[in-house]
Amino acid sequence: MSLVYHKELGPFTSFAIWKIEESAEDLLAQLQLKHHEISYLDTLINGKRNLHWLSTRVLLRKMMDTDEYIDCQIDSSGKPYLANFPHFISLSHSFDYAAVMISKNRAVGIDIELIKDKIERIARKFMRKDELDFISQDRIEHLYACWCAKEAIYKLHGKKNISFLDHIRIKPFKYSGTGTFEASLDTGNSINTYTVHYDKFEGYMIGYVAEDGEK
Repeated sequence: MSLVYHKELGPFTSFAIWKIEESAEDLLAQLQLKHHEISYLDTLINGKRNLHWLSTRVLLRKMMDTDEYIDCQIDSSGKPYLANFPHFISLSHSFDYAAVMISKNRAVGIDIELIKDKIERIARKFMRKDELDFISQDRIEHLYACWCAKEAIYKLHGKKNISFLDHIRIKPFKYSGTGTFEASLDTGNSINTYTVHYDKFEGYMIGYVAEDGEK
């Protein structure tokens, strides 16, 4: 496993991306897993799903820089959290890469996606017409920046019944390969605005976001 991308967003918040090059056995040897985690691994089909689960946990351990057992659990909405550490976390993976974002003091969300032309076919399922109207000539990459942003906000919020199309809205921005833009989440009870960051990296798009507050 090799670190290919690391970014500090302040003294308390950071994210990292690793290229998955080890076997499942090599990754497993770097973890301290309990019986229930090993049982869950046994339910995964050998291959990418298994490697993705293991690699995000290995990267999380490296970022936490601890020898203690890390009790990473999943809540009823599917959001990962740490039962024995105060940190907020977000996990993502796509093909050969794993991504982890952590913060000591605010909720975070991250998404990494391999850039493919197929996103054109589903654009209207996650983008409103007024959002599609500002998509530039770099359509595929621009759309992926929007998808990753909405996915990152969805992960930060961590609750079910949120639609990319109906509840997460992106303000117009000019795509440039890397940058920031504003997006909002309307839950019906409140509207929260976020500054979303995006970066194109090695044919992948990364989108990440953190709640406002001290970094």
